[in-house]
Amino acid sequence: MGVISSEAFFLTKKGEATEAFELRKFELALPVGAEILVEVESFGLNYADVMARQGLYREAPPFPCVVGYEVVGKITHVGPDADQSRLGKRVVAFCRFGGYAKHVVTNDYAAVVVGDQSSESLLGLCTQAVTAFYMAEYLTPIHKVDTVLIHAAAGGVGTMLIQLAKLKGARVIAKVGGQEKEALVKKLGADIVVNYNSSDYAEQIEQALNGERIDISYNPIAGSTFKKDFALLGSGGRLVLFGGAELSGGKWGLFSKLNFIRKMGLIIPIGLMMRSKNVLGVNLLKIADNKPKVLAFCLQNVVDLYTEGKIQPQLGCVYEAAQLAEAHAALESGKTTGKLAVNW
Repeated sequence: MGVISSEAFFLTKKGEATEAFELRKFELALPVGAEILVEVESFGLNYADVMARQGLYREAPPFPCVVGYEVVGKITHVGPDADQSRLGKRVVAFCRFGGYAKHVVTNDYAAVVVGDQSSESLLGLCTQAVTAFYMAEYLTPIHKVDTVLIHAAAGGVGTMLIQLAKLKGARVIAKVGGQEKEALVKKLGADIVVNYNSSDYAEQIEQALNGERIDISYNPIAGSTFKKDFALLGSGGRLVLFGGAELSGGKWGLFSKLNFIRKMGLIIPIGLMMRSKNVLGVNLLKIADNKPKVLAFCLQNVVDLYTEGKIQPQLGCVYEAAQLAEAHAALESGKTTGKLAVNW
């Protein structure tokens, strides 16, 4: 089996971004079976990367490791069982970690051939858009009659959820934390905007809906927001949990985690049935591991929607490789909007 020499940003320890990453050379085995090797031009950042750096993401490999789920680049090697015609083609691709590298080996099904679109736009179609599409189209489709609450609505997943919901004609409530973000979500079509820094967001929503309830909540925060969202749900409502951002930054280790769980309370299945409410959990990494065809289906669909001009990834900021720590700190601050990308 052959190998190639490459470089990657290794996550070596918990801590601040300026200290946790180290650029190292390493050797990577050439693809086998249906694998492909991508020479990376850009990679994307996701909040799960921040949680891995904080030691809060249990799915992450042990230190030292290379995190990152998505890349744009050129296929330079293909395994014997992969589609040989894709050699030399530019792709946007998922990877099972390893994205913060100059070369990545991934599965053939996890890549979609693309044109000369900007790498940062394409990266916005990967983890964020696929997560949004999976939740809004595959797991529990949005309907025209639905009222949808979107937390972190100015972020990568949130901006995609707004667009997908508006394509269906649904009413969108966008929850954000600043005036600049308010302007962005309004531009994307949000019908109601709540700023959680102004007053309690649940009270704002109840006032705006005047007795009506929401049908779907897309919630990457969890913690104290769970009970509030559950109370806002009407009959047939769906609370979709796809993150635990409220846990991020907890300073008390196990006590912070226990408090996080306490705030969410206890759900009894028979109670869900009696009240006709639903709680759905989404971990895209598990979908990638156990339902790869679903992941491939969602990725192809979002690329098609983008090509047709029906969705547009919101770009945050593009950083050079030497600015990785700065990019991580920006993402961790919660003040960014859209997709953050890093160019080699």
